[in-house]
Amino acid sequence: MSDKKSILFVCLGNICRSPTGDGVMQHLVEERGLESQVEIDSAGTIGYHTGHAADDRMQAAARKRGYDLTSRSRKITPRDLETFDLVIAMDRENYQDIQHVHESPTATVKLLSDWLGDEWPSDVPDPYYGGAEGFEYVLDMIEAACPLILDELVSQ
Repeated sequence: MSDKKSILFVCLGNICRSPTGDGVMQHLVEERGLESQVEIDSAGTIGYHTGHAADDRMQAAARKRGYDLTSRSRKITPRDLETFDLVIAMDRENYQDIQHVHESPTATVKLLSDWLGDEWPSDVPDPYYGGAEGFEYVLDMIEAACPLILDELVSQ
């Protein structure tokens, strides 16, 4: 039995917010030398963008901060809720959609904002239909939460 911990970031289409969570967390895991201890992935609650790379605007914003978003979009599966230790929804709608994927998941399902203070909103806003500032704000939220998520996960 492996002691490796696993995190799945989930948003709607898996092309903006969740691949950013994946990329930021992967960067943090590598910085801390925890690659053998933590596995990270991302998925969406819909399969519309399956196989696509992250949105070009999100990739550009992430690259400016030193992150490489390499994941490909896929839809969350019932198996994900059995194999991942922690599933992190980007907003309350994603959280509710995840609840319908599996009736008794073994994964812990939480909102990203569960690791953030009251100065942050409950939902990571979807930047897809907005301007560049939306992508930057998503990065701000994810960068604030990921160290706290990782600290909690590796201390368990």
